[in-house]
Amino acid sequence: MAINMAILTVDPERACGRIKPMHCVNNGPVKAREDQVRGNFETYKALQIPYARNHDASFFAGYGGPHCVDINAVFPCFDRDENDPAAYDFHLTDEYILNTLSAGTKTFYRLGSRIEHETKKYGTLPPPDFEKWARVCEHIIRHYTEGWADGLRLDLEYWEIWNEADGAEDDDDPYWKKCWGGTKAQFFELFRITAAHLKRCFPHLKIGGPAVCCNSTPWTYDFLDYCAENRVPLDFFSWHAYAVTPENTLRGAKELRQKLDALGYKNTESICNEWNYVRNWDTEFIDSILTINGLKGAAYTAATILYGQRLPIDMLMYYDFRPCPFCGPYNYYTLRPQKPYYPFLMYSELYRKGTEIETRCDDEAVYTVGAKDATGVSVMGAYYGDGAGLPAKTLTVKGLKDGAELYLLDEDRDMEKAPMIVKDGEAALTLQPYTVFLIRS
Repeated sequence: MAINMAILTVDPERACGRIKPMHCVNNGPVKAREDQVRGNFETYKALQIPYARNHDASFFAGYGGPHCVDINAVFPCFDRDENDPAAYDFHLTDEYILNTLSAGTKTFYRLGSRIEHETKKYGTLPPPDFEKWARVCEHIIRHYTEGWADGLRLDLEYWEIWNEADGAEDDDDPYWKKCWGGTKAQFFELFRITAAHLKRCFPHLKIGGPAVCCNSTPWTYDFLDYCAENRVPLDFFSWHAYAVTPENTLRGAKELRQKLDALGYKNTESICNEWNYVRNWDTEFIDSILTINGLKGAAYTAATILYGQRLPIDMLMYYDFRPCPFCGPYNYYTLRPQKPYYPFLMYSELYRKGTEIETRCDDEAVYTVGAKDATGVSVMGAYYGDGAGLPAKTLTVKGLKDGAELYLLDEDRDMEKAPMIVKDGEAALTLQPYTVFLIRS
C-alpha cells in the first residue's frame, strides 16, 4: 500500500479562542434497573456531555416510551385546562431529565413531537389552538425551571420549538408529512406565536428552533425572512445535516451565519442538532448504518466534530445516543461502547481544557484541533476520507514536548496508549485509514 506524507504543526503559544461544545448529543444515558444489568450510565457519564437534546426519546421504553417528553404525552388531552396541574403527566419525563442530569448532562428540550412514521399521525398534527399550545409549552417550562405543578427548579436554558416542519411540501400525501401535518404558513404562525409568548414569559431563557432538515433551502430562508419581518425572537436557529464527509455534512454553515447576521440576528446561535453519516435514505441506507457503527463511522464522527470547531457553529449534537441503529457509540443490544464512543471521550478532554491552540496540517484528510490549560496540551486528530483506496499515511507532528504520549483508536486499539518517540520536538506517526488519535504533551 502506498504511504503518503503529511506534517502537523502544533503551536501552544497561539490561542485561537474557546473549545466549543461540538460533542453534544441527542438523548441521555440508560440506567440499568435493579432487575437488569444492561445499561450505559457510567460510560455515558465519563463523556461529560454538556447537552442532550431529548427529541425522539419517546421511541425508547428505557426513557419512558410514548409517555414522555412529547407534548401529547405530557399534556395528553388538549381539551383540558392548560392551567390545571392535574392535566399534565410529568412523571416519566421528570425521571428521564433527572437521570440525564445525574450524568452531568443538561437537557436541551424539544417542544413538539417525535417523528411519526406511522400511517396515522397524532403529535405532528397542527394544534387546534396555537395560543393555547404556546401556553402549554409555558407550563412545561415552568414545571422544569420554576417548580410549577410539584416540579423542578433546573437550570435548563434551551427550549426548541418543533422539529423538521420543512420535511414535506404543503400538498404532499399526509403519510409523508411525518413531522408537521399542516402548511408552511401555519407552521410559521405557530412558531411566531409560541416564540413570542415564551420569550415574554422567560426573557432569561433561550427560545429557538425550528430544527429544519437543511440550513440552506428556500423553506429555511423563507422562515428566517418571516421571522425578521415579524420581529420573532430567535435565540438560536437549529438545523440538521446528514452526509458522508464533514464538508458536506456542515456545508452552508457560513452562509447561514451571514444570513442570520444580515437579518439582524447577530446574537442568534447556530446549532446543528442532528447529524450523522448517511449516504442516502434508501438504496444505501443499510450500508450507512453499518458504517455508523464501525471504525469508519468513528473517524467520520471525530472528523466532523473537529471540523465543526473551525466553523461559525455554536453547538453540534450527534444523532443519536438513544439505543437505535443511529447510535454508533453503543452496541444496540449490549449498550457497551463501540468504536464511535471514543471520539466523544477524546474531545471531552479538549473541551475541559477550554482554550484552543493553533494546529496546522498540510493534508486536508487529517482533521485536527488542539487545546491547552495549566496542566498541558492535548491534540486530537482524525484521518478520514470517504473515497476508496485511502492510503496509509506518515504524519510528522511538530511542536511536542519530550515525553508526549500517544493514544490511538484504530482496528486494534480503543483509545489505548501506543509507542511514540519525540526527538527535538517532533514525532512520526503511521496512520492507517480511519485512525483517530489523541496526543498529550
